[in-house]
Amino acid sequence: MARAHPLNVLATLDRARTQRYHLAAAAIAGTGFLAGAYNLFAIIFAGRLIGRVYYADETATPGQLPPDAAAALNGAAFCGTFLGQLAFGWLGDRIGRRRAYGWALALMAVFSAASGLSFGREPKAVLATLCLFRFWLGVGVGGSYPLSAAIIAEYANKRTRGAFVAGAHAMQGVGILLGCAVALGVCSVVPEADHVWRAILVAGAAPAALGFYLRTKLPETARYTALVARDPKRAADDMSLVLRTRIQEQEVDVSVGRVDDEWGLFSVQFLKRHGLHLLATSSACFLLSVTYYSQNILQKDLLGKHGWVSPSPAASMGAVQEVARLARAQALIALCGATPGYILSVVLIDVLGRRRLQLAGFVVMTVSLLALAISYDHWTSHPAGFFALYNVTFFFANAGPNATTFVAPAELFPARLRCTCHGVAMAAGKAGAVLGTFGFLSKGADSKYVSGIGARNELFVLAGTNFLGMLMSLFVPETRGASLEVLSKEVVYESIDMFMDSNGE
Repeated sequence: MARAHPLNVLATLDRARTQRYHLAAAAIAGTGFLAGAYNLFAIIFAGRLIGRVYYADETATPGQLPPDAAAALNGAAFCGTFLGQLAFGWLGDRIGRRRAYGWALALMAVFSAASGLSFGREPKAVLATLCLFRFWLGVGVGGSYPLSAAIIAEYANKRTRGAFVAGAHAMQGVGILLGCAVALGVCSVVPEADHVWRAILVAGAAPAALGFYLRTKLPETARYTALVARDPKRAADDMSLVLRTRIQEQEVDVSVGRVDDEWGLFSVQFLKRHGLHLLATSSACFLLSVTYYSQNILQKDLLGKHGWVSPSPAASMGAVQEVARLARAQALIALCGATPGYILSVVLIDVLGRRRLQLAGFVVMTVSLLALAISYDHWTSHPAGFFALYNVTFFFANAGPNATTFVAPAELFPARLRCTCHGVAMAAGKAGAVLGTFGFLSKGADSKYVSGIGARNELFVLAGTNFLGMLMSLFVPETRGASLEVLSKEVVYESIDMFMDSNGE
């Protein structure tokens, strides 16, 4: 039986009042998320312009990318993100969060700039180089998920850890709004459509480069240094500078508190302790992403039906004008649905807890989608009402499971496997995103069907997906207010008094 953890530095971090270094860590982690969201989102505008510039005469709908070109452009980033989540998750547990995060940010900065400089003599060559650069950009974006989560979770105190991790995740919303603002700004000053999409993509290098610089301002997390690198004295020295107080760390035998902690991800011991946790968190991520990304398909159709974006843009407006209009519509969507949801998740996650917030989100999403499916004939003649109710699912997704499925994997697993397990859960989510994006491709803004099944049936399927997500959430334990070492079972307390103190009770 393990004894209470002897490291003063970790106890000090758990009890520390919220101060400037918490904000600095959140800014560093959040900047990576902002950069990733911007770069993944900006392809919406770039794709429209590439279709208008290079494929104007090659598709049935003027100015749209051919289906295979659109699939390649989206698939390259998805594949890269999937690989980056797994690879950088593993790397973060091997060489440290800070160093691996720097590599991920460097990839983002270099290949977001390279994406805007894609070259070739023919349209297919331009698209091929862009897909190559987007793949490596996706690797960097994927790496930011587990590393950002681990950095802020390991720096935060146990009372406000959820809000800080959710806050870093909420920077996705800021990245989307920034993408809309940059698109509008570039469209207002750059007349050439071919230059507009390139400028939008190159601009994505700026937040990634800023994050790369900011990460030099904080040392490696104390939990990695003390528990993985086995250097508690250096961890105490690092945190003494950060906290501006002297942390006395005695020379301890690093084996103290270690009980069978050499087991790995594929061991029986991991399966017994955390197998269900990894299954539940990964499944919830997967099921959420199926709904979350397929929503983008119907939203795109509804924008056309509602007149916010012209269904046949090439016939009615210029390419730059169309993108400016699309940017305004997407900004409105983000401001009405996504952004309030992100804010609410930060406010409530340490009040209601992760589990309740996730369950509530999945329940409301299930009910909303069922209401849309059951009364589908009514909603087809009332697109504004359909869009409003559909936005409810976006709001509760961002207020609940979209945030909590990111937070929980950063808290449940041991320090030496934290990034790896978080990367596995996020990669499962990315697999759900691929299914949600390519499994429900639209046939057009005026079509009554989405993919090979009717739109009504798709809504029933998505409602069932969210119901399954709710069921899997029942197997995710509550993590609010507890030390990471207690949650990951790296520490087993000798007395109930010690356990209650760890939970702040």
